[in-house]
Amino acid sequence: MTEEKPAEKAVKEEKTTEAPRTRRFSENTVFVGAKPVMNYVMACLTLFNSGGKNVVLKARGRAISRAVDSVELLRRVFLKDLKLQSIAIGTEQVTGREGQTRSVSTIELKVTKP
Repeated sequence: MTEEKPAEKAVKEEKTTEAPRTRRFSENTVFVGAKPVMNYVMACLTLFNSGGKNVVLKARGRAISRAVDSVELLRRVFLKDLKLQSIAIGTEQVTGREGQTRSVSTIELKVTKP
């Protein structure tokens, strides 16, 4: 067995403690998918009632309309003082099952409660 020098050991320790690079989302993010609109409304209400001042709804593809419906339902029925702070739209490249790439529209809606 060979002994490692202290400098080499430190380098190896740094590599093992380094986290893989992934997207980081905050705790106040709701990802909108195929579930009913009320599920996302309730998720947002839960975040607001737990002390959050803002919530971000993210959706892509066919779920975009569900995200917009969720925000509108929140604003018009549940939290009348809710403000739509920002809207960000974009496109992501997604690789399909057969290896082909396609573009998918995305939306990010940030709402705040005063």
